[in-house]
Amino acid sequence: MRSHLLNDTTAEQYRRSVTEGVERVAAKIATTDRPFTGVTVDALSPRIDEIDLDKPLHDTAAVLDELEDVYLRDAVYFHHPRYLAHLNCPVVIPAVLGEAVLSAVNSSLDTWDQSAGGTLIERKLIDWTAARIGLGPAADGVFTSGGTQSNLQALLLAREEAKTEDVADLRVFASEVSHFSVKKSAKLLGLGPDAVVSIPVDHDKRMQTVALARELERCKENGLVPMAVVATGGTTDFGSIDPLPEIAELCEQYGVWMHVDAAYGCGLLASLKYRDRIDGIERADSVTVDYHKSFFQPVSSSAVLVRDAATLRHATYHAEYLNPRRMVQERIPNQVDKSLQTTRRFDALKLWMTLRVMGADGIGQLFDEVCDLAAEGWKLLAADPRFDVVVQPSLSTLVFRYIPAAVTDPAEIDRANLYARKAIFASGDAVVAGTKVAGRHYLKFTLLNPETNTADIAAVLDLIAGHAEQYLGESLDRAS
Repeated sequence: MRSHLLNDTTAEQYRRSVTEGVERVAAKIATTDRPFTGVTVDALSPRIDEIDLDKPLHDTAAVLDELEDVYLRDAVYFHHPRYLAHLNCPVVIPAVLGEAVLSAVNSSLDTWDQSAGGTLIERKLIDWTAARIGLGPAADGVFTSGGTQSNLQALLLAREEAKTEDVADLRVFASEVSHFSVKKSAKLLGLGPDAVVSIPVDHDKRMQTVALARELERCKENGLVPMAVVATGGTTDFGSIDPLPEIAELCEQYGVWMHVDAAYGCGLLASLKYRDRIDGIERADSVTVDYHKSFFQPVSSSAVLVRDAATLRHATYHAEYLNPRRMVQERIPNQVDKSLQTTRRFDALKLWMTLRVMGADGIGQLFDEVCDLAAEGWKLLAADPRFDVVVQPSLSTLVFRYIPAAVTDPAEIDRANLYARKAIFASGDAVVAGTKVAGRHYLKFTLLNPETNTADIAAVLDLIAGHAEQYLGESLDRAS
């Protein structure tokens, strides 16, 4: 079995095995003509259930054949231009190369003696991102597993900086369309059930600062402690960006930690055209960025940034076997001192490879393309009487729903839109997402693929309308 360990004696076997796997994936990507096969849980589960994991195949080619049957054939392929659903992006080749390198070398980014150059590369990328945001010379941060972990760590720091004896008094303010991880983080941090105060949004799905000011004042009047305001730089459902400068003014006035969840909108940091849409982010105390959303990186590649490096001490614990306190005096850089994780992948390498091959402008150009595409898609929807579109996009998301020409019960329209989404997924012709707006079912395009064009959008809209009309026609037949 030692023949399977990667070392100096098996380097050639490693080369052959990885090359064979890469060739399989490359062939699959080259011949994939739709984002999904439409396979059902009931059809796929038995194929996986019948595999006996205690009986290995002992042959890479045979395992790859099996993998084709249970995974590659039916995977959802985000690179396809008609994958329009969630915040999953197609990935750039330099980042995939970085993924291959980091997996083989297998550095762990918790301590210097496990990562050396990897530690310095991650720190350089944190400094680069903080400079792009404009956080100032005292800024710092660390890579994370994703936006949820980044938001959790930011709110942990905010809780500790609030310096109150009773966490039940703490309040976090976030818009009604903020990410669910805000409430989840509050629960994990031991805050009370009423800790997160939901702030209403305006027509463009942006936090209403008048309402925020009112709630901050009410908090003070009631003897409670405003712990943090979570502004969103690109909401999951709408891509809306809260009014960051105005929120920053209120946070300064009330002495509240300002966190910006820019997991989605961080692509604007590299934008050549739309950087001003996220102005005000430089005034945040902490920022979440997801490179694996709008920097076209493989999952996972994310970070949390802070204005004041000293606040990261709230995540610091020392263990004699890993990062003893003496290492701080010896100026040995251990990233575990800043992180909620201990063992951690060298995910920063993917972004490093991307920047060194493509440059920040290359990333920004791709993100600008999907923002431009969303603007064109909005025009299509706004001019199409078959659809109601919710809001003009700030990033690359479109939320809409099919509306029949004849007056129909709103609940029936809901069911028609749900049916259309499921029918399209089952066909494999496209993948679209869904959400609720004011209690009604809507559909969602999250456009993160520069290869998608307006013809793709128009074609998928026709598919949606066709399936919805089919459902409504059958519904009428059943009613009669």
